[in-house]
Amino acid sequence: MEDVLIAPSPWLLAAGLAADVLLGDPVYRWHPVRLIGRSITRWEGILRAAGLDGRTGGVVLCFMAAGQWLAAMLLLLWLSAAVHKALALAVHLYLVYSMMALGDLLEHVGEVGRNAERGDLDGARQAVARLVGRDVDRMDLAACRRAAIESLAENFTDGVLSPIFWYWLAGLPGMVIFKVSSTLDSMVGYRTPRYLHFGWCAARWDDAMNYVPARLSALLVAAAAALLPSCSARKALGIALRDHGLVPGPNSGWSEAAVAGAIGRRLAGPIFAQGRLVNDMWIGAVGDSPAGEGGDLRNAQRVVAVASLLAALAAIGGVWLYRPLLSP
Repeated sequence: MEDVLIAPSPWLLAAGLAADVLLGDPVYRWHPVRLIGRSITRWEGILRAAGLDGRTGGVVLCFMAAGQWLAAMLLLLWLSAAVHKALALAVHLYLVYSMMALGDLLEHVGEVGRNAERGDLDGARQAVARLVGRDVDRMDLAACRRAAIESLAENFTDGVLSPIFWYWLAGLPGMVIFKVSSTLDSMVGYRTPRYLHFGWCAARWDDAMNYVPARLSALLVAAAAALLPSCSARKALGIALRDHGLVPGPNSGWSEAAVAGAIGRRLAGPIFAQGRLVNDMWIGAVGDSPAGEGGDLRNAQRVVAVASLLAALAAIGGVWLYRPLLSP
C-alpha cells in the first residue's frame, strides 16, 4: 500500500477537523468507534469464557483489539485503493473525521449551558449526566456548569489533542490505535472487582498514550488564554503545574487545572458518586471564586476551542515540515 494513504496529511486533517466541528458525530450503528466497542465486548466474552479473566486476559484483549482494527483499517484502505486512489483518500478522511470528538464535546457542554441559562435545573442535570459519572441529583446550576467545564477540559486531551498528536506522529494507524486504546479504557479500565485486574493493561496503555498530549494541553490552554480577553496564560501554567496532581490519574489534571487558571475560577469542590463524597478539594487559585456563572462556561468553551485550533494548526504545520514516522 502506498504510504500516502496512511501517512498524515495536512489537508485531510484540516478537512476532518472541519467536518467534526460542522457536522458533529452522528450516532449510527456502523460508526467506527461503535464497531470498536462491540468488538471489545466480543473479545472480552471469548477471553473470560476461556478462563482468561485476569491481567493476562486483559493484555491479550488489548493486543487482539489493536491488531484487529489496525488490520481492518489497512484492508479497507487497500480495497478502496484497488478501486480508485480517490476512494482510499475519502476513506482516510472519513476515519479522521470519525476519530475526532471536538464538535460533540462543544455541543454537549453547550446543552448544559443553554439549560442553565433558562433556569432549567432538571434539563441541566440531565445534560451534565451525559458528560460525567457523578451524582447529579444534588447539583445546583452552578455545580452543573462547573462539572461541564471540568468535562470539557478533561476531554480536550482525550477527545481532541491526543488524536491529533498521534495522527501527526504516526499517521492514520496512530490515530486508530489511540482510539482503540481510549475505547478500551472507557469500557474496561475501571477499578471495580470485575475489571481491577482484567482492565489493568487497558488503563495503563491509555495513560501512556495520553501522557505527552496531557502535558502539551497545559501549554496550549495557556497559549489560548494569551489570545483571549479576560483569560490568563500565566495563571493557566501556574495552576497546571501546582494543581494537576489533585485530579486522580496521571493525565487529566493538566488540562483541568490549566483551564481553571486560564478562566480565573476554581473547579471541582464537593463531588458525590453513588451517594458518597469522593472529592472535597478545589482546583485553582485560593483567591478565585468557584466556577458556576454562565460567563465561566463560555470562557472555558472559548479557551478549549482556541486551544484545539492551535493544536490543529501546529499539527498541520508539523506534517508539512516533518513527518516523524511515515512519509509518502
